[in-house]
Amino acid sequence: AGIGLQPALSPKGGRKSPKNYKHDHYYSMEEIMQLHTKDYGVIDYEEKDLFHFPDGLFGFSEVQHYLPLCLNEEEDSTILLLQGVENPDVAFVVINPFSLDPDYAPNLTDEELTYLGVKDAEDLSYYVTCVLQADYLDNTVNLKCPLVINPENHKGMQVILEASGYEYKHTLGSFESVQAKQKAAV
Repeated sequence: AGIGLQPALSPKGGRKSPKNYKHDHYYSMEEIMQLHTKDYGVIDYEEKDLFHFPDGLFGFSEVQHYLPLCLNEEEDSTILLLQGVENPDVAFVVINPFSLDPDYAPNLTDEELTYLGVKDAEDLSYYVTCVLQADYLDNTVNLKCPLVINPENHKGMQVILEASGYEYKHTLGSFESVQAKQKAAV
């Protein structure tokens, strides 16, 4: 794997405290596959590492499998790169929204919960897509359309939170948690 990237496994822990993703192939009997990426070279992974979005993500229906990669091996699963498998030119930076806003409250429909194979939204992991800018405080996240993943079977979907009051673009600099970290670093 290039520059310290490794598959991020088992997004357990639900909404507010996903456990760290750990890379552990030592006890696996699955076949190791390789993904050739433009920016990170060749990345080894197993099929069980993939997130499966049967309907794709909005605007990318042809890419249904994503390899979640930890961008820094020493960090937890707060920020990931979702690397497209069918098209390695497709990749998304995603962030756990609860790290930005502990009061984030996505409400899923019964149909969405059934589709993901759970009875309770607390059993799911949530990520929001991030658009990168030159100044990280200008990066934006989409709280209105989170990616929702069942950590048990890695099945996911992107939902639209219609009556949520969340917007498509929230700058990172607008979150109190980011502002506090910035002040502490100064």
